[in-house]
Amino acid sequence: MAIFRYMTRFAVLGALVSAPTAQAKIIDQSEIGFTVAHTAQVAAPPAEVWKMLRMPQSWWSKEHSWSGDAANFWLDSQAGGCFCEKLPDAGAGLGSVQHARIVFAKPNELLRLSGALGPLQGEAVSGTLTIQIKETPTGSALRFDYVVGGYMRFKVADIAPAVDAVIGEQIKGLAAALGGALSPALGDKTAGEADTPAQEAEGDLDAAVAELDEKDAAPRPDERL
Repeated sequence: MAIFRYMTRFAVLGALVSAPTAQAKIIDQSEIGFTVAHTAQVAAPPAEVWKMLRMPQSWWSKEHSWSGDAANFWLDSQAGGCFCEKLPDAGAGLGSVQHARIVFAKPNELLRLSGALGPLQGEAVSGTLTIQIKETPTGSALRFDYVVGGYMRFKVADIAPAVDAVIGEQIKGLAAALGGALSPALGDKTAGEADTPAQEAEGDLDAAVAELDEKDAAPRPDERL
């Protein structure tokens, strides 16, 4: 029953974001996968964002849970840690679900999780959610990138908009838990208008994660072939 409910929510969201008024953030798509990205700006400093990020029960939507209750979420923000959910005992014992596994954690800057979310969990795909935090003069700029690839029984053209809507909902939930998103958002400026410091910081997020990836990949002096 929980699986049907979760998949139905994805299907409904897919239909909604197909409407002309929707603002999709699908930045790449092919026959074997897709990438979605969402950004937000909040007044909270990076340390507060990081603290809230570690409490998914306070911001991840219960509509995208298997139990229907956000209080069942938990997250261990160390490499190898779990973004998981308890399934209440319905008479056969307590169950649980792993939504994703932590693969990179740099406090106040970046959290990366590996996991196929929602109905994608039943497919032969991998999903990587990278959450970036960048300090700004007014608080923090946030970015969620979710990259999905592999074999799936869904059509990418159908599932990508639904997943995009789900990821967008989660970053909105995080922003709301931190006091609400700030305006203007990236892209609201008129032609020729200079970026605000917050917009510049948000644009720097790509460079920040690229730099972290580069450092992570660089061999240490004591490494040998």
